[in-house]
Amino acid sequence: MVRDDVSRLLESARDGDRSAFDSLIALVYQELRQIATSLMSGQMNGRTMQPTAIVNEAWMRLNAGGHAWENKAHFFGAAARAMRQVLTEEARRRSCQKRAGQAKRVTFHDLAIAAETPAVDMLALDEALTALGEVDERFVRLIELRYFAGCTLEEVAEIAGRSLASIKRDWAYARAWLFERLQNMSCSH
Repeated sequence: MVRDDVSRLLESARDGDRSAFDSLIALVYQELRQIATSLMSGQMNGRTMQPTAIVNEAWMRLNAGGHAWENKAHFFGAAARAMRQVLTEEARRRSCQKRAGQAKRVTFHDLAIAAETPAVDMLALDEALTALGEVDERFVRLIELRYFAGCTLEEVAEIAGRSLASIKRDWAYARAWLFERLQNMSCSH
């Protein structure tokens, strides 16, 4: 499995093996591109970036910070944050280009990755995630790993070193919290 090989490659890369870093890129690139494709399928029309550009931009951000990730949890968390930042910045650019009255706010109903994902207002999602981080940062990490990095609940539990039952409770809470927050945001706009 990709995520198991990631740990081995991260360790080798940390020890200075450049070929391990190159192998890491090759190993996770297609998976990250599939996640970006899924994320973009839920975006509003008018987007300017394609999934490949999102992955490339996220990868440049990851690489710019160095590649001394401690473990796969650290790596996938960094990848998730980078993809979130890229998508949020792209949404901000699009929003600035629109005239004020033409922007349409769309609610975010679920965080399950699927081809039929409803349109996501990335700016509202980012604002809600920032507010959720004030409640507890671990909920934000969970959402980032699930939504932006495409991890299953089992993978999140393994990455976080926590029980699956605990992750499921956190997932239920975080989804409900975000749903309510996004509902309230869409009603006030």
